[in-house]
Amino acid sequence: MPTAKGPFQVKRAPIPVAFDATGLARHSLDKSYSGDLEGTSLGEMVSAGGSVQGSAGYVAMERVTGTLHGRAGTFVLQHSATMNRGTPSLLLTVVPDTGTDGLEGLSGSMRIIIEKGEHAYEFDYELSPS
Repeated sequence: MPTAKGPFQVKRAPIPVAFDATGLARHSLDKSYSGDLEGTSLGEMVSAGGSVQGSAGYVAMERVTGTLHGRAGTFVLQHSATMNRGTPSLLLTVVPDTGTDGLEGLSGSMRIIIEKGEHAYEFDYELSPS
């Protein structure tokens, strides 16, 4: 299975929540990817904080537009994350059948690495032959 790697930048901006609930927040996502995946994405996330420090969760969807190891198109990533009293769990998965153009048939999962305030990704994927 091929792996794509590289840095990315993300901008988050708060947006109104659909209903008032303690600890619930909503943000827009605006990302730029470099490295083996060159492109941008737009998305939206909803998060909630727990009553214990270090406990929270978020879900998000982002539509990526770019070139992955030379193949151009779009696809959607689904995020599901929890932080259980400081222990993180994060899953980013390509939504099935969302790949377009040169990325049609894309599947896989992505890891986010944050070190010294810098973001990077590792994306294990499969792609049908062109």
